[in-house]
Amino acid sequence: MAVPKRKVTRSKRDMRRAHDALRSDAYVEDKTTGELHRPHHIDLKTGIYKGRQVIKVKETI
Repeated sequence: MAVPKRKVTRSKRDMRRAHDALRSDAYVEDKTTGELHRPHHIDLKTGIYKGRQVIKVKETI
């Protein structure tokens, strides 16, 4: 069984936990439509990714 030989200091413990904080999702504004969408994701309202039509979007009634 692995047992630490020395106590982990507060500094080392807190440095390890530095990446555990929750972050809010980032959104970018589409250049053509002005809609917000996640970066590097398809804009689901228009179906456009990187300036080209990727998926066909059903028209809403």
